[in-house]
Amino acid sequence: MAAFAVAPGVASASQLIARNTSTERIAVSSSGRALLTYHGRGRLQRVLVWGALNAGAPDESRAQAEFRVDYSGGWSTQGKAVWKSIRNACGPYRGPQLPYLVTACTAADGSHWAVQRWQRNQANFGLPPWRPGHGAFELRLSHWRGALPKLEVWLDWSYGGRWHHLFGRLTYRGQPVHGFATTATGDPLDRYGRVLYLDTLDSAYGQGWRRENGFVARNPDGTFCYGFVPHVSEEGEQRPAGNGRRYRLAVSGPGVTPDVVWEGEALHDFDPANPNDVAREAGMNALQRTLATGSKPCHA
Repeated sequence: MAAFAVAPGVASASQLIARNTSTERIAVSSSGRALLTYHGRGRLQRVLVWGALNAGAPDESRAQAEFRVDYSGGWSTQGKAVWKSIRNACGPYRGPQLPYLVTACTAADGSHWAVQRWQRNQANFGLPPWRPGHGAFELRLSHWRGALPKLEVWLDWSYGGRWHHLFGRLTYRGQPVHGFATTATGDPLDRYGRVLYLDTLDSAYGQGWRRENGFVARNPDGTFCYGFVPHVSEEGEQRPAGNGRRYRLAVSGPGVTPDVVWEGEALHDFDPANPNDVAREAGMNALQRTLATGSKPCHA
């Protein structure tokens, strides 16, 4: 399980545009070029974004969908202030409900543009921020048509009921979402890889939502699993098991699709004398083996 735990880092997903912004607005021309305006770093920013839609299935021979971004409003790519000529042709948003939504619109071709903002990069194991960037609100842009990424999560226990545990699968259009390589600490080394960020509510860390950990969706089946066990922080501090009252799992969508979130109630502690708990654990173990079509099943 430790092999899939990661220290929060810079993710190449949905697509990160800026941090700690305000007054965000989006306009999209009839040709599909977006103008994202916001206040950041003490002034008004005008950013042009274009050139990507949806996401491709994992394929080491092809690049994943990625926006072209011009933070100068057109000067660096076309030698002029292109932002001044953008006329919005994107209408009211008609897409599915999204978490962390700031603003969104639907273009004439039926595709959707969305701006989301959330605190992806946080200190693990309920610790306060200790690294630059911890707690920053990231502004992320997506452009897609059709279905959203699908995040499925199930809860059970592990090691004979000793620890609380969750597992699941990340897919897009019926295909697993995964990368092909990670660092020694689990950070993706390609644009296909995705880190899922797990938060816990009212846990041993204290009241409110706290970051538990992050882990990747695995190659080749997009599955993941995580046990709420004691950990040692990067600074050597012993941290208790972080199971809480509720859990929240968030992930940046593959390619330039939106970020998605799952949230659910935690289970009670495992009772070996309760036949319902025993039956649930047996059923969840079987499901994990079914989901893990190419990766190693999680601990039972």
